[in-house]
This record gives sequence, C-alpha cells and structure tokens, in this order.
Amino acid sequence: MLALRRLGRLALAIGCSVGGAAASLVLPRLFGQAVDQTQALLNSGLVQASEARQALIMTALLVIATTTVRGGLAMGASYQAECVSQRVACDLRLDFFRQLQQLSFRFHDQAHSGDLISRGMSDLEGARSFLQGALMPALSLLLLLGFTTWMMFSADPLMAVVGLGFVPVAAWTMARMGIGLRKSALLVQEHMSKLSLTMEDNLQGIRVVRAFAAQIFEMAKFDKASRVLLDQTLESLRLRCRGVTGMTVCYYACMGFVLWLGGRRVLGGAMSIGQLTEFVSYMMLLQGPIRQIAGIFQTVARAKSSGERLFEVLDLEPDVRERSGAAPAPTSGVLAFEQVSFAYGPGQPNALNEISFEVRPGKTLGIVGAPGSGKSTLVQLIPRFYDATAGRITIDGVDVRDLQIASLRRFVGLVQQDAFLFDTSVGHNLAYADPWASEERLVEAARLAQIDGHVAALPDGYETRVGERGVALSGGQRQRLSIARGVVADPEIMIFDDSTAAIDALTEQKVREALTLATRGKTTIIVAHRLTSLMHADEIIVLNAGQIIERGDHQRLLAFGGVYAELYRLQSAQPPALPDIAIRPTTVEMA
Repeated sequence: MLALRRLGRLALAIGCSVGGAAASLVLPRLFGQAVDQTQALLNSGLVQASEARQALIMTALLVIATTTVRGGLAMGASYQAECVSQRVACDLRLDFFRQLQQLSFRFHDQAHSGDLISRGMSDLEGARSFLQGALMPALSLLLLLGFTTWMMFSADPLMAVVGLGFVPVAAWTMARMGIGLRKSALLVQEHMSKLSLTMEDNLQGIRVVRAFAAQIFEMAKFDKASRVLLDQTLESLRLRCRGVTGMTVCYYACMGFVLWLGGRRVLGGAMSIGQLTEFVSYMMLLQGPIRQIAGIFQTVARAKSSGERLFEVLDLEPDVRERSGAAPAPTSGVLAFEQVSFAYGPGQPNALNEISFEVRPGKTLGIVGAPGSGKSTLVQLIPRFYDATAGRITIDGVDVRDLQIASLRRFVGLVQQDAFLFDTSVGHNLAYADPWASEERLVEAARLAQIDGHVAALPDGYETRVGERGVALSGGQRQRLSIARGVVADPEIMIFDDSTAAIDALTEQKVREALTLATRGKTTIIVAHRLTSLMHADEIIVLNAGQIIERGDHQRLLAFGGVYAELYRLQSAQPPALPDIAIRPTTVEMA
C-alpha cells in the first residue's frame, strides 16, 4: 500500500512536471503574439487600434494565467518529488540500521563506526537527492528541449539548426564533466568518511588526548584530513565551473547568431518581429535548464558514488544467519562443546582448537588462561556472536545453529569485561535486558551486584543519568551495573567474561557470594584472570593458544602442579618485605 502511494506521488510529480513544461512552451507563442499585436496597434487606425488593444490585453491576461499555472505545477512537482525522496530516504535509513543490527560481529570487527555513520547519514542523503536534484530537473529539461526543438524546426529549420547548435557541444562537455565528477564525488565521500573517523576517534579518546597533551597533534591530524577534503571539493567545483562556462559561452554564441540571422530575415520581410521574439523566447526558455545541467550531473555523480557506498553494506549477507524452521531455545538444558574449532577469517590461524566440555544446570565452569588464549572467543560462540568453523555447540543436544537467534540470546546471558552503558538513567540501563522488569526486580539485581548503595546515594537515585558510555561512574561501578543488567534478564545460561576485573577484592568477594546464590540451578561459566573468582567452580579449564592444556577442579589442578598451580602460587604469594631503612633527622640551617 505504501509503495503504491509513493508511486502515485511520483506519477503526480511527473504529471505536474509535464504540465509545467507544457505551460512554459505556451509562453513564447504568447510573447510573439503580443509583439505583433503591439506593432499592429502602432500601425493601425483608430478603429483597428481598439481591436488590437483588446487583443493585447487578452494576451497579457493569458500570459499571467499561464505563468500562474506553470508556477503552481512547478511547486506541486517539487513538493511531491521531495515527499517521495524523503520517504524513500526514511525507508533506506531504516533498512541500513536494520542491516547493521543483523550483520555479524565479524563485520563489525573490521568496520569503523565513524565510517558506518557517514554512510548512513551523508551517503544516504547523497543518494536521496537524486530524485529531487537530478531526475525531476532532467525530465523537465528533456521535455522542454524536445518540444522546443520540434516547435523551432516547425517555424524555421535553418534558425533552429543555428539556435540549437550548442546542444552537441553541451552533450560532449557534460559527458567529459560527468566522468570527472563521478570520480571526484566518490573521493569526496571517502574523504568525508575519513574526516568523520578522525573526529570520532578524537572524541572517544578525549581523555587520552588531554592526558598526553596531544591536542596540537590531533589538530594537525584533523586539519590534514579537512584540507584533503577541501582540495577534493574544490576540484569538483572547478570541474563544474569549467563545464558551465563552456556551455554558457556556446549558448550565448548561438543566441547571437539567431539574433543576427533573425534580424536579417525581419529586414527582408521573411519573418515578423513577433516570430523572431517567439524564436528567441524559446531559446531563453532553455537557459535555466541548461545552467542546471552541471548541477544535475553533479547530483547524479554524488548519488551514484553515495549509492555504491550505501549498498556495499545493504547487499552484505550476515555470516550468522537463522536457519529456516529454527526452534526456540529450551527452558533449561546442558551446554556442550564438541570438538569446536574457530578462526576469525579465512587463512587466519585458529583461535580455538578442538575444544570439548560439558556444563550441566546447577554447575559452574571456570575458564582461565593468558591474554589471547581464546577465553572470550570461546564464550562468544555460545550466543552465536560467531559461528564455529568446525565441531558444534549444543544445548540439550540441539545445535545452537538450529535455534532461533533471538531466543538463544535471551537464553544465554553474557556479561562482558567491557561494561558498555547507554547515555540514559541507571534504571533504564538495568532494564535494557528486560524492559518489562519491575522496579523491585531492578533493585534486587543492583543489590546482588553490590551497587545498590551507590545508586541510592546518587542525586536522583535510579533516575540519574550515567553519561556517555557511563562516564559519570568508575570502572568498577560500570562493571557492577553491567552484572546487575545481566542478572535482570534471568537467563538459564549465565556467562561472566572477566566481568569483575575492575572491582576491588573485597567487593568482588561479596558479588561472587551473591551471584552464587542467584545462579543456583543455572549453567554458569566464569572467565577470569584472578583465580579467586573461579576457585569454587565445579570444573576449571586452562587455555593456552586456543587449546585446553589442563582441566579439573581447584584442588586437582593444584595437585597437578602445572600452569594453574604456578598461577595460583604467583597470585597468592605475599610481596617481599621492604628492607628497613634508617631515617636520620636532617638539620637545615637558615642563613
């Protein structure tokens, strides 16, 4: 229904444009009649003068009426075309944003958010401008040029050839200019994207910039990107100006020849002054559209380059897709890895190699390992942020790839080390996992995460805004809010990916004790560097270079005396005592 309505609006815009062009073509004939009637008025007697005067008044009224109709139709065409283009842009904007939500993390790992924002805003606007800034003006130009050519050849073929002599030159000039403008427009959009990247990086890292007093360096970097964009924009402007200048010179040269040839014909009696006026008016009618040709080509070039960048994203297929007939996740179940391997891309080494384990409801699995050993990669495979390249992950024996993605991610709760918070209130951040959660449930989740006391002390309590990325809170407070948000969703599989790294030891112990009670009966996975976070786990696996090198509970791993035992020894060892230093009093004599 919406598509039909937009097609109807587009048809109405085209109809108004055709009507406006037809009204414009009537005006030269009326102007020619007015001139001939004025000349007849000057050469006639008293009786004939009255008739010529009435004819002249009637022609003037027709000119006013035709101009009014043309203006109304032009306004209608512009309004309808703008409505259609804005609605199409709205659809494209939603499609683009929807595509970003569907594309897998593999895409987002490689794409820069600043570039995606530039594509979704600047490039989309460039593509949207095609209808209003190129299609409708081009349609009007073709209509005027076609009908004007026919009427000029009908009146005088020789003068028509002379008057329209600029058209081949204009076509050749525009062809050359169009190629250059297309390349230039693509470069402008790319440089605009790079400028957006530079600004976004600066704003996100503004504290680092200030900490290292690097404002001058950042200004120089932004100035360089800005000047490159300026140079490319000016190059587009020069291309357009050269094309417009060439067309304008050729147009006025043809106009001069028409006046010269038409003047000779008027003097020879082969043409009336009104007919010459009509002929010149037809040429003048083309003046405005001819000047728009450069703008049309520039709009087309920008729309094409912008559309290519936009549809590069829209045409991508997500790596992680839901299979047809996918089943909802079970209400409870056993999580199992069966010989799972994973690589982030073709030709890249495996981040995980033949990982196998099983975790049942009510049990806790601990995962420890050096940075880069594959701990975070492993847990991100469970909610299908990525798909395993070999082996399979099952819940109750069902491959997670056979489950509905939304249902699976509600079933699996992942609390990550990077505690991202939205720029909204504390309560809204907590309720993000379950917008229908009661206030009591939010407060209970905050209590479990040991953050309720701090929230209660805030100026507006749970209505206090946390700022962009939670800037108003400390790292530990952000992590505890993230833990509380994960608890609110009450998933059956709970994963904590080093989610207490920024919390002090005493608070971490309280959080761990509270979470142990809250996750009783659930399948729990804890990834941590500090062994105190996972010593209570039923099974602990030690990863190294994507492989399990040790596994067992805390006591068995200590008895084994391997990597885990060494790590425990290092973390539990007391720091060496500082040597006693004799402090001797110092006497300072004043002069």
